[in-house]
Amino acid sequence: MKLFVFDLDFTLWDAGGTWCDATNPPYYWSKGALLDQSNSEIALYPDVIPVLEELKKNKRKIAAASRTFEPSWAQDLLHLFDIDKYFDLKEIYPSSKIQHFSKIKNHFGIDYSDMVFFDDEHRNIHEVGKLGVEAVFVDDGLRREHVFRYLK
Repeated sequence: MKLFVFDLDFTLWDAGGTWCDATNPPYYWSKGALLDQSNSEIALYPDVIPVLEELKKNKRKIAAASRTFEPSWAQDLLHLFDIDKYFDLKEIYPSSKIQHFSKIKNHFGIDYSDMVFFDDEHRNIHEVGKLGVEAVFVDDGLRREHVFRYLK
C-alpha cells in the first residue's frame, strides 16, 4: 500500500472514553499524562508512535481522516502528542468519510486501491470500503499487526 489513512478517536487515541469533541480543553500535561480541564486523561494507544515511525521509515504517505465537530481540538491533540509531524495530509472536519477520501485521492493522485484505512466504526469501514479502499476495523486501539501486514 502507498497510503495509510487513520481515523483519530478510538483509533490513535482514547480521549477519556469519549471522542475528542466531547472533552474539555485547553489540554495540559501533568505528571506525564495529557489531561483536559475535567482532569480526564487523553492517551495515545501504545503502538501509535512506533507504527507512524515505521511507515515514515518505509517512505509511506500518511493521512488523517476524522469527522470530529471540533477540528481545532483534534489538531491540538496531534500537536501535543507530537505526532502531527508524521501526517502528509489531515482531513479533519465534520463531513462524510467519502468527502475526506475524495480530497485525499485528489491531493495525492493515488487510487483508492492503493490506500488502507483504519477506523473503529463499522459504518466508516463499510462506507470507505465501497470506494475500493482496504478498510480495517480497529477494536481497542491501533496495533502494529493491523498495519505492518500492509507494508509488504
